[in-house]
Amino acid sequence: MKKIVLSLILLSTVFTSCTISDNDTITVTQPASGEISGTYTTDKTFEFGNYTLKGIVKVAPGATLTFEAGSTITCNKATGDNALVVLNGGKLIVNGTSSQPVIFTEASGIPGSWGGIIMYGDAPIHGAGGLTSLMSEDGNVQQYGGNNPLHNGGSLKYVRVEYAGSKLADGTKENNGFTFYSCGSGTILDHLVSYKGADDGFEFFGGTVSMTNAISYGNYDDAFDWQDGWQGQNNSNWYAYQVTKGNYGMEIEASAQNNDYWPVITNITLKRAPGCTPEAVGDVQVDAFQFKREGNGDFSNIIIDGYKNYTEGSILYPANIVKIQDATTNTNQVNGSKIKLTNITFTNTDNEIGAPLNASFSISFPAGQYTTGTTATGALLTTGAWATVGSVNLIQ
Repeated sequence: MKKIVLSLILLSTVFTSCTISDNDTITVTQPASGEISGTYTTDKTFEFGNYTLKGIVKVAPGATLTFEAGSTITCNKATGDNALVVLNGGKLIVNGTSSQPVIFTEASGIPGSWGGIIMYGDAPIHGAGGLTSLMSEDGNVQQYGGNNPLHNGGSLKYVRVEYAGSKLADGTKENNGFTFYSCGSGTILDHLVSYKGADDGFEFFGGTVSMTNAISYGNYDDAFDWQDGWQGQNNSNWYAYQVTKGNYGMEIEASAQNNDYWPVITNITLKRAPGCTPEAVGDVQVDAFQFKREGNGDFSNIIIDGYKNYTEGSILYPANIVKIQDATTNTNQVNGSKIKLTNITFTNTDNEIGAPLNASFSISFPAGQYTTGTTATGALLTTGAWATVGSVNLIQ
């Protein structure tokens, strides 16, 4: 970090309380710079600055990578695959503030240009077939899942990830703005923004970590997504605004395992802008909440706005507050009182509860498991630099 020290002689003819011998020292902090690359095996702190991230940067087990407030980290898709990866046992500490967030971005400003922030832990998962350990689908070929619900991958506060969502190496799926593989409850996720990515804003693959004060803005796939038995219990103030392209507000599944995982989220806002279309032709996903493959949870104080029916070709696809995708989820989770959505206030949304076209089952929530009204507040977030890109306030 560079510092410039200025000595000012304050003249007594201007300031009567000073004499010509008075000297004041003012320290002006200049941003540092440099390249972030390779694998970090020992602790490293990046002071306030403007840095370049190059390649698949990894934080190894036993190492801690720290970024100070106000820093901007930029990668460039022209150099190849880029991502920031925290391996199980490593830690990422990002000390942003409301007025000085830490921004991870990409030079072109095109959604889908890098892999975002990816974190692995060893908290429990429940994968398809009852598996408790799986290999990641992101191109990093990392094993995730374990027996440590308290796993601590670090602390992310006031962090914005922009233009993520690319595939890495031979990954079978695009990555997200933030991707959490079996992260534990010792990990702190607070005041995070995923901005204009080409896949999900946030995705959880099992684990017990919770997230507070999160914004998913303009991401092409789902705003929030989870599978493999994610069990976060202390989630609040989740806000999504889907613009241009977007699929479900929340895609909720549990890898086809009947369960009592019951993630809990309070204060939710899911908004869809006029003219927002599904991500891909032939795969129409336009519902606020979608439950499938035994997904469940407790969701309360919810604002829903703008989920409108969508016509593709000659087929009209209903848009719902809640869509139950399959009969098994309906039987075990809805009828079993494992899905609860209460205090929902909705506007500009065409339907409340629905199933896929031509489904052979009907949906009826048990008493008290689904309620609407007019008093919900949704996500309660404070505006500031952390939630502003250019001149655009992301909380709309």
